[in-house]
Amino acid sequence: MIEQIWRDLTPQVLGALVRRYGHFESCEDAVQEALLAAATQWPEQGVPDEPKKWLIRVASRRLIDILRNEEARRHREDAVRVPDVAPEPAAGSDDSLTLLFLCCHPALSAASQIALTLRAVGGLTTTEIAAALLTPEATMGQRISRAKQKVSGTPFRLPAEYAERLAAVLQVLYLIFNEGYTGTAGERLSRVEVAQEAIRLTRMLHAILPDDGEVAGLLALMVLTDARRAARTTADGLLVPLDDQDRGLWDQKAIGEGVELITWAMSTTELGPYQLQAAIAAVHNEAKTAADTDWRQILGLYTLLERHLDGPVVTLNRAVAVAKVHGPAAGLALLDTLRDDDRVTRSHRYPAVRAHLLDLQGDADAAKELYLAAAKLATNTSEQRYLRNRAARGVA
Repeated sequence: MIEQIWRDLTPQVLGALVRRYGHFESCEDAVQEALLAAATQWPEQGVPDEPKKWLIRVASRRLIDILRNEEARRHREDAVRVPDVAPEPAAGSDDSLTLLFLCCHPALSAASQIALTLRAVGGLTTTEIAAALLTPEATMGQRISRAKQKVSGTPFRLPAEYAERLAAVLQVLYLIFNEGYTGTAGERLSRVEVAQEAIRLTRMLHAILPDDGEVAGLLALMVLTDARRAARTTADGLLVPLDDQDRGLWDQKAIGEGVELITWAMSTTELGPYQLQAAIAAVHNEAKTAADTDWRQILGLYTLLERHLDGPVVTLNRAVAVAKVHGPAAGLALLDTLRDDDRVTRSHRYPAVRAHLLDLQGDADAAKELYLAAAKLATNTSEQRYLRNRAARGVA
């Protein structure tokens, strides 16, 4: 319970300090020290009646010490004057959205945006982030430190280009979820804690922006996708493809939430790519069996998605839908249009999809060769094992 309080309050406490004092990097260090103090005191003394105010008070005192020490070292004690205690936050105040936008500053690389968001908004430690993203802790620490330094001089307010920056925020949350749901590398197919953190952050964003259709669409996409998690691997961690999953293990409550979200978004707001991806996930999730899947509707949604999100990955997925509706030869013909696009051919997904369609067409030998080629390109051990098993089985 205490850990959940920390996770929920970290962005609010950090946002309150940055808004008051600036000095993002020093504020973040002060908040971490306040959380450490809470970890020591709360289990023994109990959670304060107003934990947010408690954390802000402790963090601001520590920040004052940090700033004064820095000024003393620079012999500029009078350059920065700060009150002894930060003002109490206004009732209901929450700077989480502003903080999220700050972490997704365009001056940062996507990798730095993800790391800084998980640290500052998600409340994860550097050690947790490094382990989640399979990056050496020292490297991750340097990445986060550089990111904090880059944004430290940025005014703490929502950017003027609000709508444009919202797209960047959604992209970062989407990337965090994808990395958690299917890890780029490592032995585990997914890192549940990272995917769950992406969902939590997106819920927070949706609570602040309840009328934004793409925010609702992204949350729906995450919830609908995560609803299948329990059926996605065998007991020994082997990937189970969608058509073979035990749908009795799917989380029906989550599916209901996702369907409700996407139904509202598509019926009341301007259509966008996250909504369309969520709609595709909803069609899959509402089918009682794989054979019941409405592939014509999915194909139509992918065709719409290509107009909003042009790229080889969408075409790759649409090729599967084309094969389901018009036959594997039609799907393979569409795949041929991507043959020279190294944005997708360098990934294991292109040969894996091609192998699957060749399997459907009955060309087992060619499919086997491509499954093995895909396994060599895959960097996630669970996916490698699945692809090698496909090659050995020779079954579509």
